[in-house]
Amino acid sequence: MERTFAVQRAQERACYDHGWLKTCHSFSFAQYHDPRNMNWGALRVLNDDVVLPGEGFPTHPHRDMEIVTYVLEGHLEHRDSTGSHGVVGPGGAQFMSAGTGVAHSEYNHSKTEPLHFLQMWVLPGARGAAPSYGQVEFETVERANKWLAIASGHHSVQAPVPLTADAVFYVSKIDGGAELRHTFEPRRLGFLFIASGEIGAEALDTGDAAIAAQTLRAGDAIRIADIPRIRLQGGAEVVLWDVPE
Repeated sequence: MERTFAVQRAQERACYDHGWLKTCHSFSFAQYHDPRNMNWGALRVLNDDVVLPGEGFPTHPHRDMEIVTYVLEGHLEHRDSTGSHGVVGPGGAQFMSAGTGVAHSEYNHSKTEPLHFLQMWVLPGARGAAPSYGQVEFETVERANKWLAIASGHHSVQAPVPLTADAVFYVSKIDGGAELRHTFEPRRLGFLFIASGEIGAEALDTGDAAIAAQTLRAGDAIRIADIPRIRLQGGAEVVLWDVPE
């Protein structure tokens, strides 16, 4: 594994304005195709979407993918072919394991306010299961200046959303220049995305000496490999995927 602490700036993503939807893709998705940017380990998709009031994605199919959607602003409404239905607000997450196949729709539940969310797909660790859906909501204090594990398939990390992939999805709201760290096990990859605000991010060696440092703003991301730990400081809402190669 080659040591990596590589920034993808917000403007380097593939961004499209469809009128009802403004979307930016961190990886190849839909009309954006780049064979050099298909995934980062088990993380296959990270889309940053803003949907106008009352608009959304009509019913469409998925299979063999685990999908986590984290709401930043507004309320996201979900319906699917298993009969599941739910609405999730800011700081909450919807989870769908597509399994053997499911059709679903996603809409902005509000007729007056925009909806902003991150949708992320992770490659499943097991195939052939029946599709499933769930949703979770949290208090702000649960992610204030600390990591909140929302989804996990890793043996050492407990989270309310189960994954079959050996991956963990964390969120945090860092305020007032607070410091936050994360340690990676050997041969793990990280993908850090800044949802809002600005932070300083440092890659640290095993002795806590800084290897590299970057300033990150909303829409920026860092791809991490062969880095023992990271240190974040500033004021930002961040999401982190800790995934296998």
